[in-house]
Amino acid sequence: MNSLSPPAQTGANGFRVSLLTDPPGLIEVPGQEYTRISIHVGPPVEVSCQRAGHYHRGTSVHGDIHIIPANTPSAWDVRGRDTFLTLSLSPSLLHRVAKELGHDPGEIEIRNRFQVRDTQLENIGWALKEEMECGYPCGQLYFDSLAVAVASRLIRYHSAKPVEAKSPHKRLSDRRLRQVFVYIEDNLAENIGLVDLASVVGLSVSHFNVLFREAVGLSPHQYLIRRRVERAKDLLSEGKLSISQIATESGFAHQSHLARHMRRMLGVAPKALRKQCESAFEDN
Repeated sequence: MNSLSPPAQTGANGFRVSLLTDPPGLIEVPGQEYTRISIHVGPPVEVSCQRAGHYHRGTSVHGDIHIIPANTPSAWDVRGRDTFLTLSLSPSLLHRVAKELGHDPGEIEIRNRFQVRDTQLENIGWALKEEMECGYPCGQLYFDSLAVAVASRLIRYHSAKPVEAKSPHKRLSDRRLRQVFVYIEDNLAENIGLVDLASVVGLSVSHFNVLFREAVGLSPHQYLIRRRVERAKDLLSEGKLSISQIATESGFAHQSHLARHMRRMLGVAPKALRKQCESAFEDN
């Protein structure tokens, strides 16, 4: 098994993502501590798999998903080059998210699943793949949010006893919301994690995610990106720093990362915006 990706990102919450490839032939994989989601990438390939007393044979196509519970050995017979995105979740992450959803972690049993389709899980996987291939420019908050989304999806739709999330029956008060905003402003240039924001107001990550979205109308990551773009816009108008310096000061990984989000949100690139600001200053 060979890695095609940069070094796997491992979050503090026990979540890893990697892009791997298997050559043709028989591959035996011992049981692992982490629950794994394997999403097929690229051209179709015929695969046979034996796992947990069950056997499956079929042609894997782009987006097909295997879910391998923790401590489950598997044997694969691959008839061609097989490339797949692997999302690995620690027991502690699954237990924490189950508890935050209002359920007994001990009753959660992730199902052994062969070649299924789950559009939401697949889309999260592609978002993680893009983030990984770009060098994780969106930072810890984005990575943590996707990790929680993967864990929630597994627990709710791929456990032996599917569960529904329970409403936290709370709201973020204006005072607590302001505490979060102040923390973001004070640390805008830092790699803010979802757990950092949740801890500001003493909430679990899952509940904070829900309550913040309800209060603000944006996810924490969306709000953070908006504030970073707005900060970059202000710095561009001042004309004191280079665009690469502004990207760093605003919390973006690099200049092209800033440019991508600025074009998406404002419809203009940093260089063009700087020229607009300079022209407006000259006219005045």
